[in-house]
This record gives sequence, structure tokens and C-alpha cells, in this order.
Amino acid sequence: MTSANHDILAMGDALVDVIATCDDDFLTRFDLPKGAMQLLDEPQALALYEAMGSAREMSGGSAANSMAGAAAMGASVTFVGQVADDQLGAIFTHDMRALGVNFETPPLTEGPSTGRCLILVTPDGERTMNTCPGAAHHLSREAVDAEAIRAASILYLEGYLFGPEKSRAAMMHAIDIAHAAERTVAFTLSESVCLPGRKEPLQQLIGGGGIDLIFANESEALQLAGAADLDSAIERLSSQVRTLVFTRGPAGALAHEAGVTTEVPAISVSQVVDTTGAGDLFAAGFLAARCKGHPIDRQLMTGGIAAAEIISHFGARPVADLAELVKL
Repeated sequence: MTSANHDILAMGDALVDVIATCDDDFLTRFDLPKGAMQLLDEPQALALYEAMGSAREMSGGSAANSMAGAAAMGASVTFVGQVADDQLGAIFTHDMRALGVNFETPPLTEGPSTGRCLILVTPDGERTMNTCPGAAHHLSREAVDAEAIRAASILYLEGYLFGPEKSRAAMMHAIDIAHAAERTVAFTLSESVCLPGRKEPLQQLIGGGGIDLIFANESEALQLAGAADLDSAIERLSSQVRTLVFTRGPAGALAHEAGVTTEVPAISVSQVVDTTGAGDLFAAGFLAARCKGHPIDRQLMTGGIAAAEIISHFGARPVADLAELVKL
């Protein structure tokens, strides 16, 4: 096995986040399930966008957020995701590169426009996500750079991208390359991956040893394992996945690795402003600390610190100096 000279290569949805505040009545009027994520087609996305108030636009997507956070903590990272050759695609590309993330996926010159996620934040800090994937779900096998995957210690995959057949094939190809090079394959469930139509192929991938590390919140872990409690989920999944990492909101987070479960408390914040990206930045902190060789409890705590910073303000990109906060 050749040594890696790069920390993380991630594959995920390349989206532009459009974030606005609203009240609960707005969600009711548009029949939007509070705190959840739903997929929109382009006409639906346009109608909702026109009804939203003043908004902020920035590059987004789950794994893209994680790579922005990991880069801010000193990790060397690459992101692979599909945009179109349009204004939003240019915004995404500029933002990622400005944040220190290597992003070289060529834009599509034909087909759907760059994906966007319309995020509505209610006064309690809860975020409701409405995603129009657009070009993001047209990521192809040809976009996978085998040499870049071999150069990275960790291949990090996003559950949102696992649904469409075309992008799933690209991810499976990347997994084969990573495992042939004896690299770690990490997978974040994202909240959509346990919906009907995705759970079965993911379980087949896990059962075949395709995933080495899984990130999930408690609800996602129970859905995936078909378990009634977290201990049962750990018991069922740990025989197939080397490292399990579960977040539990105010109850903190835990990791199960080599037969040992490690738990850490949540990092307190004075006020929860916006939960957008909390899981993404937790994964960023965990992976950044892991790549730097820190022990599992420090990996969990670093993830918690990064997540706490994100939920204290609007948006899924850090405002504070994450490198100074986590001191890796």
C-alpha cells in the first residue's frame, strides 16, 4: 500500500444554500414538514424561492459543508460534486476554492441547472430543508479521479447522493478504488438515506463490507439497524462496520470501535440559532482529528466543538476560527 498524501476526498451533492427565516405559519401555508428535508422539482423550487423573504446564498451540500469545515481545521481536502455551467455553479466553485477545498469537477454544459437547497429557519432555530438537486444528481462515474482517491486517507460519501442510480454507480466505483488502495471508506447516512428505495441497497453495501465508518444520528441508526434502542443498533451493525459514530443532540455523541464504546457530552451553547449543518460539521471535526492521529474521544469532542459553533449562527459554514477552537 502506498502512503496517502492527502487527508479526505468527499463525494456529495453540490448545492447552493438559500437561507431565510420564517414563522411556523409559513411552513403550514406551503405544507412543509418542519425540521425535515423534502425534494422539490424545479417549478416547486421556483415558487418557494419567490415566496421566501430576504435570503443568504452560499455554497452548500452535506459533504461540501463537511469539507469546508475540515479545511478550516487544517485538513487537506478534495470535494467531488456536479454543478452546471451557470451562475449558481460559478458561485459554488468560487466559494469552495476560496475556503481551501480542492474542487475540480468539470461543470455540465447541458441538462439541469445547478442544484439548490431552500432552507427555512423558524424562531426556535429548527431548519426545514427543501432541496432541488438539479445537476448534483447527474454526477457520473467519469467524474471519479482514481489517483485522487488513492492519494487520500479517507473517502467520505454522502447519503443524499446514494439515491440516484447514476451517482450511486459513481460512488460504488470510488469505493472499489479506495478499498483496493486500502483506504478508509466513511459514509454519512444523511437524513434521506433511510427512505424507501435506499435502505436496502445501503444494507447490501454494508453487509458486503463496503463501509468502514458510519456517521448517523440516533434516529437514523435505529432505522438502518431496524432496532428499538441504540445498544441493539450497535450490536447489529458493529459486526459489519468497523467504526460507528452516532450523534444524539443534547445527549452528546458516541463511537463504537474495536469492541469499545466511547461517549462524550454535548458542547453547550448560549443559544441555538440554526441547526443547519450541525451533523456535517460534527463529521468534519471528527475526521479532521482522526487524520491528525488524535484518539477517539478527542475525535468526538472535536466534532462536538465544530457542531456547537455552527448552531450558534445562521448557515452551515463556520464564522469563528475553527482551527483556534479545536487546536488540532
